[in-house]
Amino acid sequence: MLNEVADGVWVRQSEWVQSNATVVRGDDGVVLVDPGISGADLDQLADDIDGLGLPVVAGFSTHPHWDHLLWHSRFGDVPRYATAANAQLAVQARERAQAMATESTVGVPLDLVALLTPLPADGGPIPGEIIEHGAHAIGHAAILLADRGVLIAGDMLSDVLIPMFDPRRTGQLAVYTASLELLGEAAQQVDVLIPGHGTVATGPEVAARFAADCTYLDALRQGTDPVDPRLDQDWLARPHQANVAQAQQA
Repeated sequence: MLNEVADGVWVRQSEWVQSNATVVRGDDGVVLVDPGISGADLDQLADDIDGLGLPVVAGFSTHPHWDHLLWHSRFGDVPRYATAANAQLAVQARERAQAMATESTVGVPLDLVALLTPLPADGGPIPGEIIEHGAHAIGHAAILLADRGVLIAGDMLSDVLIPMFDPRRTGQLAVYTASLELLGEAAQQVDVLIPGHGTVATGPEVAARFAADCTYLDALRQGTDPVDPRLDQDWLARPHQANVAQAQQA
């Protein structure tokens, strides 16, 4: 079900890695940010949106990983926007994204995966400010809704995921640090932080998310073992070791 976390901003969380789909009310209807994950999740999200009585006017993908490239026919044939870099890479990665959706979940409309359009310069129907950065994935972007005190962060600042570097690009430790600084400036205007995965942070929890990620990155920079409760999840061992290896090469 949808949970309203701020005025005209709703979140629906899936069981799969606590993935968050965000619904934002705009001038003419709602914008869906990173809807997912399974076919059942997408269908239930469509039911929830029907309950709002507002049309879907657009989608937005925060970055070109398969779980952020999904859609459902019930949302309508509307533009699904992304940064230019995200949209370009999504075209190249479409077959891989479809394969990963097939392997990871069930019922996803594969013909609708990764059909993105570069966001126009004026932002089109997407409310707020788009903050593009280079951490985690090419073309990654957050949405700052300053008037509602909300930052939609994509796959950043999660309480269940450590910072994850893009393994295809070097220098991610420095890029991730710079990206956190950029998002930190935006976060000074909000009291609600919506990560792509995990719990929505509110109030002082927002600053705590930044502190946790900065502490993790500092440990990598110093070549020490991070003390981070998120690392208690066994499945994060591989991405953590990939981070360590890249940091050692920096």
